[in-house]
Amino acid sequence: MREILGRRRRLLPRRKRDGKSTLLEAALTCATEWQWPVLPGVGLQSGGGVWGTGPRGCSCPHPDCVVPGAHPFDPGLLAATTDARMVRWWWRNRPTAPIILATGGSAPCALSLPAAAAAEALVALDRMGIRLGPVVATPTRWSILVAPYSLEVLGELLHRQDWVPSSLRFHGEGGYVALPPSETGTGPVRWERAPLPGSAAPWLPDVEAVVDALVRASTGAPGGGSRLTY
Repeated sequence: MREILGRRRRLLPRRKRDGKSTLLEAALTCATEWQWPVLPGVGLQSGGGVWGTGPRGCSCPHPDCVVPGAHPFDPGLLAATTDARMVRWWWRNRPTAPIILATGGSAPCALSLPAAAAAEALVALDRMGIRLGPVVATPTRWSILVAPYSLEVLGELLHRQDWVPSSLRFHGEGGYVALPPSETGTGPVRWERAPLPGSAAPWLPDVEAVVDALVRASTGAPGGGSRLTY
């Protein structure tokens, strides 16, 4: 199915499905149809627990976790897979676990920035006629998925910039991004720009096409975009 330019329609949740079934189905779509390596995130403590800081505390043993629920822990990031049997086993045993995409290699990479700056960046990119792929959103940060890039390519792109705000983060080899419809400590993960349904993997722009606009948007954010906001 062909992608269409500009803002794309969002995938509607399937009816008569609970959140647990939806998470498993979404993980299987990523792994088997799109060949994106995924694994379950650490998840949240229901009541804060020993390690959490409240009802949305992370299940990991770090009380000051900056990405509560939305990161790998056990299994670790290297366990990410596209194997359907493994994905089913994980989410049948941990049906509410967030879906974590292991970025880099042959998988998508991502650039993320605070939500307000990201919204401005998307408007600017649309105005420039730049075609975007999927965009993942949480209440605090948005992640623009891009085609895989190497550290060398990224280094050359950033070297051209006068200044790169610390609020702009790069998720390449060894990185990760939480995918919809996960629930994290900062709130639900959703598609701001959803992939179109179909068997083909979603189209992704090259990082070169978007990095300049994202740097400008981050620099123009309140406080100069210098604060790293998760």
